[in-house]
Amino acid sequence: MNLKGLGVAMITPFTEEGRVDYTSIPSIVENITTGRADYIVLMGTTAESSCLTIQEKQEVIKAVVEANQNRLPLVIGIGGNNTAKVVEEIQTTDLTPFKAILSVSPYYNKPTQEGIYQHYKKISNVSPLPLIVYNVPSRTGTNIEVETFVRLATDFENIIAIKEASGEMSHAESILKNCPSHIQVISGEDSLNLPMLLAGAVGTISVLGNALPVPIVKMFHYVEEGEFTKAYKLHYQLLDIISLLFEEGNPTGIKALMESLSFCKKTVRLPLVSASEGLCLKIEKALENSL
Repeated sequence: MNLKGLGVAMITPFTEEGRVDYTSIPSIVENITTGRADYIVLMGTTAESSCLTIQEKQEVIKAVVEANQNRLPLVIGIGGNNTAKVVEEIQTTDLTPFKAILSVSPYYNKPTQEGIYQHYKKISNVSPLPLIVYNVPSRTGTNIEVETFVRLATDFENIIAIKEASGEMSHAESILKNCPSHIQVISGEDSLNLPMLLAGAVGTISVLGNALPVPIVKMFHYVEEGEFTKAYKLHYQLLDIISLLFEEGNPTGIKALMESLSFCKKTVRLPLVSASEGLCLKIEKALENSL
């Protein structure tokens, strides 16, 4: 799968009562597709997938597939800290609508680098789809070291990419420098999209893209055309709103932004709580300045 460009880590909308808001899914998908995104990622951490039942996951996937109408490729998030359970989920999930699997590094257990390697080895051996490794140490507690990922990418041909969200450009640059040539490196931090692109990343899996795919795509086009001054200007215009998206956690911020744009309610599921009124006001003000 070609992962170049804008991938969107899609949210799961909820009603004010906390039920999945299936009626809002078509408009969210439409905003992403008409905004010229390149693919959609379902059931990632931004989707609050750990707080969804198996039936809810299946129904959300069905609703997105119907709304998408084969316009954009779909990627599914299947990951966790129980390797056997991840393997079972891959084997029992209908993967027909999807082009690849995004699998987060094991969290909470804090495995060694060898443990991370063996985890992805098990997944790779059973996956019928290409795999995107997801490195997000702020959530998992463990960083995937460059040597570990290079080893994985060399040993398993269905590992095709890494979503790099360590937040450290030096780490991202080491991956870009040392990974095999067939590997696609993807920015996992909206605030680092432009630096990552200029360093050699193929694109991003974005949270902001749920609401504002157009300026992100425009920034990508500026980079492709060598219009770096314009790219940096747009990058800095977006930084304020990007920082607010994560001020009270993710997807708390993006859902507040989506509500301000009338796509869905800002409701999240416990243990997350909805954005404070103060944050909502700051997001609305930043939105005015970024558009």
